[in-house]
Amino acid sequence: FVDYVLYGANGLPLAVVEAKRSMNSPVIGQQQAKLYADCLEQMTGQRPVIFYTNGYQTYLWNDANGGGPRTVAGFYTQAELQRLIERRSNQVVLNDVAVNADIVGRYYQVRAIKALQAAFTDKQRKGLLITATGTGKTRTAIALVDVLMKANWVQKVLFLADRTSLVNQATNAFKEHLPDCAAVNLVTTKNQVGRVYLSTYQTMMGLIDQMNEDGTRKFGIGMFDLIIIDEAHRSVYQKYGEIFNYFDGLLVGLTATPRDEVDRSTYDLFNLENGVPTDLYPLDIAIQDRYL
Repeated sequence: FVDYVLYGANGLPLAVVEAKRSMNSPVIGQQQAKLYADCLEQMTGQRPVIFYTNGYQTYLWNDANGGGPRTVAGFYTQAELQRLIERRSNQVVLNDVAVNADIVGRYYQVRAIKALQAAFTDKQRKGLLITATGTGKTRTAIALVDVLMKANWVQKVLFLADRTSLVNQATNAFKEHLPDCAAVNLVTTKNQVGRVYLSTYQTMMGLIDQMNEDGTRKFGIGMFDLIIIDEAHRSVYQKYGEIFNYFDGLLVGLTATPRDEVDRSTYDLFNLENGVPTDLYPLDIAIQDRYL
């Protein structure tokens, strides 16, 4: 008998939860949870997402898409689980989606997006772009969102910056280049619904703890499929690391800090070898190319 099944509105299983005693490692429940998922899939025709937990540590395993288990901050909401299930059938091959030349056209911007496409296709969930100031980091991020949305890999996006002025600039840029994607500036508007949400780190820290009237959190851990961190350097995530620990989305960092000045722990945050970002466009090359 399974410990818990989380059902969708249609009565089909969205997730199975194997709960272990708090003194035990939740990992001992992994195979057991998989067997329950196998049985539920045979019974209903729908494979549930797998959770196993001891109340302190929780693992999510969406094995139907070939991904491995990962630690998460809690459980997805019903709507968030439904999106995960539906994505299995409506996702397209990421590399088949072309980069929109109307948003970015420079070779290094396209190369950066293709590097992230390759990383995500390879089941990596994080990437770091090091790009010289003034070479179009935000435009590159917008073109990446466009690709991921067209491929049905991403429905909701969170863009984080450390200053209100940068959030305002990015909001205007998203509205200009992706006018159909309903950009919401959380610094100025807290209750609007959209597909791309933009915020300062400080604002999002406050919103994470907000509750709805029914006792659920305003933002579930699976609300955002992609989180983009503008100026992803150590000071940001040391102070606001709770945001990245809480949300369970793909994570992309943008920074203008030179590769050899990026702290080792920044590379660790993105699960990268020290000094080896996902893509690099340094200042000297930008000057050589006459973009700066």
